[in-house]
Amino acid sequence: MTTKKKEPTLTFCGGAGVVTGACYLLETAHAKILVDCGMFQGSRFAEDLNSEPFLFDPKVIDALLVTHAHIDHTGRIAKLYHDGFRGVIYGTPPTLDFAKELLIDSEHVIATEAKHSGKEPFYTIKDVEGAFTLAKPTEYGKVVNISEDLFFRMQDAGHILGSSIIEIFITTPEGKQIKTVFTGDLGNSPAPLLGDTYEEKEADYIVIESAYGDRMHGQERERKDVFEDVIEETIAAGGVLMIPSFATERSQEILYELNELVENNRIPKVPVFIDSPLAIKITEIYKRHSSYYDDEAKRLLRSGDEIFNFPGLRFTPTVEESKHINDVPAPKIIMAGSGMSQGGRITYHERLYLSDPKNTLLIIGFQVRGSLGRRILDGEPMVRIHGSDVPVRARIVQISGYSAHADQQQLYNWLAPMRMKVKKVFIVQGEEEVAQTFGRVVMDQLAMQTVVPKLGEKFVLE
Repeated sequence: MTTKKKEPTLTFCGGAGVVTGACYLLETAHAKILVDCGMFQGSRFAEDLNSEPFLFDPKVIDALLVTHAHIDHTGRIAKLYHDGFRGVIYGTPPTLDFAKELLIDSEHVIATEAKHSGKEPFYTIKDVEGAFTLAKPTEYGKVVNISEDLFFRMQDAGHILGSSIIEIFITTPEGKQIKTVFTGDLGNSPAPLLGDTYEEKEADYIVIESAYGDRMHGQERERKDVFEDVIEETIAAGGVLMIPSFATERSQEILYELNELVENNRIPKVPVFIDSPLAIKITEIYKRHSSYYDDEAKRLLRSGDEIFNFPGLRFTPTVEESKHINDVPAPKIIMAGSGMSQGGRITYHERLYLSDPKNTLLIIGFQVRGSLGRRILDGEPMVRIHGSDVPVRARIVQISGYSAHADQQQLYNWLAPMRMKVKKVFIVQGEEEVAQTFGRVVMDQLAMQTVVPKLGEKFVLE
């Protein structure tokens, strides 16, 4: 009797047909690994998925490879630990530091939601602490062996500080090598503070994100000009500029650019509030990992410029300090989480200031369908915030150039050099119609075989 050799397989356990919940299972004859273990976000249905059992047994997973720290890629790590995972967690040093802070920050929201719904929270602080005892920091370019038939290395994705493209090399039972590349989230390069996205030359299989797979961003020069104009116009109107911002990357990028505008006297000096305890903590982590900055940011640091500090900047970590922002007369700038207005301190400012046409809400990040930010962006005239109906009379401005994601052209350009070598491109982490649109572009113009996988779908890697 002959034993059938196990061919490598790839199963999509999240991030399939949706932007969030990234989680991919690779199985070989000698290893079972995950790439990312993210939280589903956006609608109530999506968030309910976080409490569901995994599509695999966490106890048998040998390793988790983390592309970057955003919660839609890391938000179920503590649940993974809670459910029995005791393998190794790999990520760059900034990724692991950010991820732990993000999970700790999210825990109280999850506990509150669970209490309201009568369910158990899907992880606790104890689970976060336990999970990160398994963490092993990994630098770019370092080869890491998981088993006799699988090794990987990480390359700079240019998305957020420490973000990675993960190259996984599998040796098949027949002795052939398969290279599968997981993009994580590709960056909108060039971006302040960050290195450029690594350019892959060849792969057998690619798992690529598609959050902006059907659209283009503005140019970097244009986005800076628009940002400056929005600030000046809001200040001239005597208004409040609200910026819902993700604590990781967007807040630091905006701080970096505000520093430049203020120190070069390009905008009037007004109070600027960073009203996010998490963003304040993440900024401190940024300071610890300056070796990951791009050359320009390193040059500024060497010159003595405090790139996250300038006249008028105020950090408000406590609730009392946050409340006192309301006592400061306009004009003023308030940056607060969450980036999609799904909770966080920004919602208190939106409840207070959205009804005044002198004010501006500046949206600088992706707004997932169903989120408050998306509903405001789509033009809802009235939104409900903390039990109050709030008319949306403030000016709503979106600058897509501040997205940390590559747009359609950047995704296309990244794929193009590999068009003759790739067997299959799996398109993930995009709303289904967006992923399908990008898939058609890749198929029609690059003649690459594309698949938009469904949740739970499994493929043999040949």
